[in-house]
Formats: sequence, C-alpha cells, structure tokens
Amino acid sequence: MNEIYTLKINGTEHQVKDAWVGESLLYVLRERLGLPGAKGACEQGECGSCTVFLDGSAVCSCLVLAASATESDIATVEGLQPDGSLTDVQQAFIDEGAVQCGFCTPGLVMAVHHLLDENPSPSELEVKEALSGNICRCTGYGRIFAAVDKVIADRNK
Repeated sequence: MNEIYTLKINGTEHQVKDAWVGESLLYVLRERLGLPGAKGACEQGECGSCTVFLDGSAVCSCLVLAASATESDIATVEGLQPDGSLTDVQQAFIDEGAVQCGFCTPGLVMAVHHLLDENPSPSELEVKEALSGNICRCTGYGRIFAAVDKVIADRNK
C-alpha cells in the first residue's frame, strides 16, 4: 500500500506521495524529492557516500527508512548553507584538491562538518577516526586531510 508522509529536510517540509514505506531515506531524497547530493554506492552503510544529518547525528541515509524519519530534522549537503553558497569545508575541499571524481565528496563534507561541530580542534587521530566510515577511491585521503586541516586552522585564527 502506498503512503503519503512529510519529511522536514533542510528546514522545509516536503510531502512524499505514493511512497512505499520500505523506501530508504537515500532513495526518497534522490528519486522522489530531487535532492541528489547524497550518493548511493554500497547501499549497506559501509561507504559513507550517502551521509546526512538526522536530528544532528551523521547517518548513512541508505540504512534509514524514510517513513521512520517523519518526526526528525534532516539536513543534506544541499542545505548546509541557506543561500546555497559554499561552506568553509566545501571551499577547503576545492582549494586543497580534495575533490577528484566527486562521488564521495558530499558524504565526506557532511562527516567533516559533523566532526568539527562536535570537536572544533580534533587531533589527527580523531580526524582519521571520524572519516574512517567514508570511502574514497581517488584521492588517497592526503588532500582530504589537508582540507580538514585548512578548515581547522582558518576557524582557529
């Protein structure tokens, strides 16, 4: 049976119509609501490319039933800046060459934002731990870590 429910995403309520209650949040974001920032790769919560914030926690949206998130605040990479401009994390990824194919970038950006919101001055080990759930097959992570270091340095000036 198809359902209708409402999700609050990036501060705006979105009605999801003719939905199957077993659809993942990732599927609903991308296919039903036109928010393609979260990427579908492993569909098993292993790669981090679909990371979003659910009530302030970073989660893999492929593992969340969309219909179970009706009482939650959801934030996607598209909603990090209300005006659509780049965040300091996104700009650092560009400046440091941390974006190659770009597939993992939205999930990594979300993970970095979550880390720095929780811990503004993480150690190198804490950065590596926080990003360990995000797989990148292009960069080798060096430039990603450089981007994180740049944001930390810029924020702590």
